[in-house]
Amino acid sequence: MELIPCSRIAALAAELQRLDPALALLGPEAPAELERLSRDYFDYSPVLVPQLQGCRAQLVAAAITVEQVRLVAGACARHGVPLTGRGAGTGNYGQCVPLQGGLVLDLTGLQRLRQLDEATGVIEVEAGALMGAIEQQLAPRGRALRLVPSTVRSATIGGFIAGGSGGIGSLRWGFLRDAGNLLGLEVVTLEPEPRLLQLDAAASAPLNHAYGTNGILTALRLPTTEAVAWQQLVVGFAQWDRALAAAQALPATALQLNAITLLEAPVAQPLPWPAGCPAPEPQEHRLLLLAAPDALTVLPDWLAARGGTLRWQAPQGQSRGLPLRELSWNHTTLHWRTQHKGWTYLQMLLPQPEGPCLERLRTGWGDDLLWHLEAVKQQGAARLAALPLVRWRGEEALQRLMADCREAGAVLFNPHVLTVEDGGLGVIDADQVAAKAAYDPLGLLNPGKLRGWLSSPG
Repeated sequence: MELIPCSRIAALAAELQRLDPALALLGPEAPAELERLSRDYFDYSPVLVPQLQGCRAQLVAAAITVEQVRLVAGACARHGVPLTGRGAGTGNYGQCVPLQGGLVLDLTGLQRLRQLDEATGVIEVEAGALMGAIEQQLAPRGRALRLVPSTVRSATIGGFIAGGSGGIGSLRWGFLRDAGNLLGLEVVTLEPEPRLLQLDAAASAPLNHAYGTNGILTALRLPTTEAVAWQQLVVGFAQWDRALAAAQALPATALQLNAITLLEAPVAQPLPWPAGCPAPEPQEHRLLLLAAPDALTVLPDWLAARGGTLRWQAPQGQSRGLPLRELSWNHTTLHWRTQHKGWTYLQMLLPQPEGPCLERLRTGWGDDLLWHLEAVKQQGAARLAALPLVRWRGEEALQRLMADCREAGAVLFNPHVLTVEDGGLGVIDADQVAAKAAYDPLGLLNPGKLRGWLSSPG
């Protein structure tokens, strides 16, 4: 990594201290903190580890007001120093890692829930607010966030919009980039005289899931949904085909569900199940559900008719130990990797019907590929996404596996790449590039992360 000259970093720090002595800064005197605030969970990927291991901020600024964000942005622009925004650092593929050093802007001090419109449920909230804290503030008013990651207790809302794509709630509300899930953004531009912009939904779309490469998010306008007292259910199945059939059929019912997670038996075995939930029997596949209370009059019999046995249930927020949603999405990967070194994961949308694709890949890769499925809504239709666990046998084997997944009809979202585009559909989004030109004309927001900018003329 080619770093910014120390003299330029020192000049930037001196200017920031002069402009606002209250702005918290960390520099070379705090190498451990610089390292910590330059990382996320990219070590899920053995491919990214060697690429990102040496990437570290040279200066960290921790803003607690939007005015401080503008001050930092302007100073970075004037000194030609790259700026990388970060929230809580719960991402999995290096979204907040500074590829070219420079300054990391910690936005976790921007925490206010500015407004809740009682009539519409629309909220305006600052980007550094923890999603768990937002949930706690919404609950007394009978509202809840539509979409949350499994890291909801520790992730910031701005980091989720900038680096996430879906999670718990995607069964009902689809993915973050679906129209209606982001209503507006407040953005600071990276220019010598930064602008504070209020973007509507259409103008905000190119900054949604752009890793913070084309604007500094300081606040968001989001819809909420009516709060539901979700019930956590763990269902055991002796046969994989019957468990899969239940996961496929549930979204077509009139039962109100917020999450459907299907775990193959080897994945389910070592998980830290909530207190009171029995450990899986050998070869027991598990279906995890978040269901509305009124669904409980129907679900047990419906599941039993399809070979499922209700092993445990408890209201969300009232069970001891981990909540069930922290056994889903990439928390599943986290728990598995804690006990099984030498494993990584993939992300994909499965073709329909899903069975032939799953069986083809199981036949080809055996116990090097273990299945973890999540039910989602994609373009209005019920689908199954997969976050399978993958035994690491080198990058060449990983590339072969991804090629096999594509040949089997799966759409891959590669978590082993650096750029925004290659982690998605692999194509350049001209709107994202245009937003960067408008809001970061010097190209200083985490350079190297937006491939469309790197390949654009001039």
